[in-house]
Amino acid sequence: MKRDEEIERGKLETDKREQLKDHITKKIVELRGNIASYKTLIQPIAPDNAIGRITRMEAINSKSINEAALNKASQTLSKMERALKMIHDPDFGVCRECEEPIPFARLMIVPESDLCVECAETMGGYL
Repeated sequence: MKRDEEIERGKLETDKREQLKDHITKKIVELRGNIASYKTLIQPIAPDNAIGRITRMEAINSKSINEAALNKASQTLSKMERALKMIHDPDFGVCRECEEPIPFARLMIVPESDLCVECAETMGGYL
């Protein structure tokens, strides 16, 4: 089968693309809200704050956890924005490794994915 025929076979229908576009847009709004919350949670902890040594250590630990969550959310947001820009590209929804269609259900769960489950597992990526 020619590459063009394979893409046509694996192409997402317009209504599914629109459904996925709406889903990605909602996820982006949610991520932006989460990022704003994380940014308020990672404010520096003043050394003169009289919260006690143990409580201060817990606050520092929480800050580290929130910084990691902020970084993860920022990375995911970047991938989601890229997916939203690429949604009308003919190759969107096609695995970049094996060039097989990525199932719609997978795209709804992980819209930023450019690998099918099998290739993601093989490459050690996330599902």
